[in-house]
Amino acid sequence: MLHLADSLSFSGRKVVAARAALPLPALPGSSLPDVLSAHQDVPWKLLSSWKEQQVSSCFAQSVVLRGICQEKGTRSPLHSCESPEQVLQHYLHSQFPGAFSTCHVLQQPCHTRPPFPQFFSPLLTRRGFLLDRAQGGSSAGVQSCPGLAALQSCPGLLWLLSGLCRELRPRRCGGSGAPGLEPDDVQEALEELRTLAQCYQTGSGAAESEDEADSD
Repeated sequence: MLHLADSLSFSGRKVVAARAALPLPALPGSSLPDVLSAHQDVPWKLLSSWKEQQVSSCFAQSVVLRGICQEKGTRSPLHSCESPEQVLQHYLHSQFPGAFSTCHVLQQPCHTRPPFPQFFSPLLTRRGFLLDRAQGGSSAGVQSCPGLAALQSCPGLLWLLSGLCRELRPRRCGGSGAPGLEPDDVQEALEELRTLAQCYQTGSGAAESEDEADSD
């Protein structure tokens, strides 16, 4: 994990966003190129309560796809790739041009047998693939499913870190600092957090973030 974090953290950046698609939407028997070609936007969701806008760029990312390794198919440029990793890499490059991306494709799916919570749609097979209509009364639930997950350093983290700065201002606590911390220590920590946030700026994003902070 330390090596992975270091590979995604450069130019002063230290924070990444975790995203996942569990299950990765796919029809039974679909090839990897077919599954990825069906999604104009990457189907993963952010794994936090932070509400962000649609991600259209990133600085660096590490992506893992599991459970779909077939390479059959005839309809998209992705089918010309020689390996599953090249298929995923080509797809990521089309979604995030210029980003530093590492990827891994594993044949084994994500296992979701009990005690894994069964929060899945009834439109899934036991192996986590999509059906045209719900199955009838299966008690076994989803036992495994294909998945897509990523750690991503992206411009959207500017808004997360800037928002955290605003929430941690002493005035939010009636003008008092955090228990056990001197006001100078709190201010120094906020300045460091604000500096970290600016490492994720692109274009006018920093100015817009500062305007929002000043008006808060």
